[in-house]
Amino acid sequence: MTGTGFDRELARGSAELLRTKRLELSALEIPAGRGWHPLRDKVTEVLDGHPQSIGAVVAKLVALQAVLDELPPSPAKNRVSAFNELYLKITRRVELAILTGVNEPEFLELLDIEFAKRYFDALGLWNNDDEDTPDVWEVLFKRAGDTKMSRLIAAMLGVNAHINHDLALALIATWNETGAPLDDAIHPDYLLVNEIFYEEIPPLRRGFSTKWQLELDEFVGGLDDWSQRVLVTVTRARAWDQARDLWELRHDGDDFEQARRTMDRAASLLAEWVIIGDRIVNGAGGGWRRLRRRFAA
Repeated sequence: MTGTGFDRELARGSAELLRTKRLELSALEIPAGRGWHPLRDKVTEVLDGHPQSIGAVVAKLVALQAVLDELPPSPAKNRVSAFNELYLKITRRVELAILTGVNEPEFLELLDIEFAKRYFDALGLWNNDDEDTPDVWEVLFKRAGDTKMSRLIAAMLGVNAHINHDLALALIATWNETGAPLDDAIHPDYLLVNEIFYEEIPPLRRGFSTKWQLELDEFVGGLDDWSQRVLVTVTRARAWDQARDLWELRHDGDDFEQARRTMDRAASLLAEWVIIGDRIVNGAGGGWRRLRRRFAA
């Protein structure tokens, strides 16, 4: 037990248990060699250097989109490209918000840069066949060519990894530059991103949905929009709280890494449950269509 009340052994045990449970849900092996074959060199070129402005983040995402859209299984079918497309749209909205006025534009831009670095670093680790690729990103990356998984779920897996793992780490990196976390001026800017998600989630979700998912969306009306907006609010609020807890461990590298690993494993287990849920829902699609035809007759 450290002075902050962090129990390293408990965290280690939790991380191992979470990993075991995830592998029980999915024993899908990592593709041989990992990497973004056959465009590993192109991905390496795009990822070279970290962006220093939100404009540079947008430019890198645009370049990355072009490469991801060329990857197997066919043009614009790669599942990681689905998340990248969503992330690019959200980042462009954040860039506009920074230009049009927020309380602390320097904070929000730095946070966006640090946020993007985590995604770019994960892509690079995978491209280099590095086992340090976060588990939560591995869940999506190893299914990049899985067309049985909808683009909607692929995008959700990316959002899960980015918010439930990367965001807390990005906040800490930002606070390292700006000072200790204070809620008064910067928290409203942080919450502004929720508003962007509120506006972008419905059209993005419908654009990524399969025909069956669109039929279900029509049936439940605004319920899906409401539930996913609540989910974003809750997860981003949790990321802020996680970051404040991790901030207390920032001077102890071992404790910090153990806490990060536990956070990673929890998010990766959640990702596997999302995939299972998607398969159950899509498996019910045939019966749903038959039922609709029967009542329409």
